[in-house]
Amino acid sequence: MVRVPFRAAADRVRHRLSRLARPASRPRATAPKAPRAAAGGIPEAPRTPVPGDLAAPAPRPWLRALGMLAVVVLGAWLGLLAVGSIRTPVGPMDTNMTLRPSLTGGSKINVAPLGALELDSHIAPLRLDVDVDRLDPERSQALVDQPERFSGLQDEVTRDVAAGTGELAVRSCVAVISGATALGLVVYRRPRRALAAGGLALALLAASGVSAYATWNPKSVLEPKFSGLLSSAPSLVGDARSIVTEFDIYQQELARLVTNVTKLYDATSTLPVYQPDPGTIRALHVSDIHLNPAAWHIIASLVEQYEIDVIIDSGDTMDHGSAAENGFLDPIRDLGAPYVWVRGNHDSTVTQDYLKKFRNVRVLDDGKAVNVGGLRIAGTGDASFTPDRTGPGGNKAAAQLEGARLASALRDQERAGTPVDIAVAHDPNTARETDGTVPLVLSGHLHRRINEQLKLGTRLKVEGSTGGGGLRAVQNEKPEKVHASVLYLDRSTRRLQAWDEITLGGLGLTTAEVSRHLPEENLKNDSPVPPSSSPSPTGSGTRPAPSP
Repeated sequence: MVRVPFRAAADRVRHRLSRLARPASRPRATAPKAPRAAAGGIPEAPRTPVPGDLAAPAPRPWLRALGMLAVVVLGAWLGLLAVGSIRTPVGPMDTNMTLRPSLTGGSKINVAPLGALELDSHIAPLRLDVDVDRLDPERSQALVDQPERFSGLQDEVTRDVAAGTGELAVRSCVAVISGATALGLVVYRRPRRALAAGGLALALLAASGVSAYATWNPKSVLEPKFSGLLSSAPSLVGDARSIVTEFDIYQQELARLVTNVTKLYDATSTLPVYQPDPGTIRALHVSDIHLNPAAWHIIASLVEQYEIDVIIDSGDTMDHGSAAENGFLDPIRDLGAPYVWVRGNHDSTVTQDYLKKFRNVRVLDDGKAVNVGGLRIAGTGDASFTPDRTGPGGNKAAAQLEGARLASALRDQERAGTPVDIAVAHDPNTARETDGTVPLVLSGHLHRRINEQLKLGTRLKVEGSTGGGGLRAVQNEKPEKVHASVLYLDRSTRRLQAWDEITLGGLGLTTAEVSRHLPEENLKNDSPVPPSSSPSPTGSGTRPAPSP
C-alpha cells in the first residue's frame, strides 16, 4: 500500500517535466479522467492540482530570447551580404561601398593595385569597406583634356562620398530588415514573430549607428594603417596632422591621391604592345635594400601582383653585415617566391651563412649555378667588403678579377651542356667581364638604373636601390626613389622579351610610375601601336601583367 502515494508523486514530477519541455499554452478544458487503478486493484488517489500551475510563465525565457537574437543577427548579416552594398562613382573612379559586420568597427579603403588604408574611425559592430574597382575611361579622359578640372576635384570627391554613404545607409536598413524578417518567417513560421525579428534588427542597426556616431574619431587619420604598396608611401594621403587642423588641405590631399591613382592607371594603359603569355617566366630584380624594412612589403606586393616565379637580389641587403642585423632578413621566408641572392660590398660572409639556412633562398658565390623558377642562374659575391664606406667605389681591379672568374665558370657551364641564362654580380665592373658568356647579367651597387648592350652581345641591367638608399637616405638632400624591375623571359628560349621598370617616390614623395621596355631586337619586329588603341597590359592568357 505504500506504493500508492509514491506513484502519485512520480506522476506529479513527470507532469512538471512535460510542461517545461513544451511551450506554455492556454489550457484547454478537458473532461475529468477517472482515477486509474493501482497495483492490487486499489484506485489511485486523485491528483492534487498545483497552485498557479496553469498560469506559469514560459520556461527558460532567456533561451528563447537568445534564439531570437541569433535569428536577427544571422538574418541581418545575410541581408547585408546579399544587397547591402552600392556601386557609386567617386571622382573619375568607380567604387563599391559596403557595410560589413565587424567586432572592432573602423573603415577600410582598398585602392587596387596599390594596397589598402585602414582607419580606426569608430567603434561599432559594423565596418565600412570602400573598394576602388576601376578608373572610368570617359571621366579620366575628361580630366586629361581639361586639367583645370583638377582644382575642383576635391569638392566633387566630397559630394560623391556623401551621396554614396547616404544611399548606402538607406539600402543597409532595407537589407537588414528584409534579411531578419525573412529568416524569422522561415524559422518561426509566424508573421508576428517574423515582424518582431525585423523590428529588432532595425533597432540593432540604429544602436550600431548611434554607437558609431558617439565613438566617431576624426583623429583616426593621424594613425592610419597601410598595407600593400601604400605601406611604402603613406604620404599619398597628405600630411596627416593637417587633416584635423585644416580640413581644406585634407580635401586637396585626398584629391591628390585620386589624381596620382588616375595617372598610374593611365600609365599602365599605354604600355607597349608586348603581352606576356601564360608560359612567360617572370623574374623580379631587386638590389641595394640597405636595411629598409619597407622594401619587404613592396617586394611581397609585387610578387603577388605579377605572379613572380623567382626573385633575384644583386646584393647590399645589409649596411654593415653584422650578426645583429641578421633578423632583418627573416621576412624573406614569407615573400612567396624563391629568392636568389649574391653578396654585396655591405654584406658579409656572416650574412651569407645566415641566408643559406633559409629553405627558399639560393645563395650564389664563386660562379655557382642553380636551376630555379625555370631559369639557370649563376653568380658570385662581391670581391670587396666595405661596410664603413672607406672605399666607396670598391676596388675596380679586384672586381674585374672576380668577373673573370665568373666568366670562366660560365664557359665551363656552356661546355658541360648546361648553359646559364642569367648571371648575377653586385658590382657592374664584375658584371661587364661576363660579356659574351651569358645572354643577360644583372647587378646593382650604383643606386641608379643602367641598361646596356655590351659589345659581345650580353645585355647588362643595373638596378637602382629597392630600399630607396636604405635608412641612410635621410642624410641626402633629396629622397632617393625606390626601384625594382620585372623581367619577362620566354620559357622555351629563356631570353628576355620585355621588362617593366617600377619606380616609387622615396621618403616624402607621392609618385608611382611603371614603364614597359622592349629589347631593341624586339622593337624592330613590332609595328608601332596607334595612339588610339591604348593597349592593356593584361596578357591574353590566365596570368595578367598588373601594375604595382
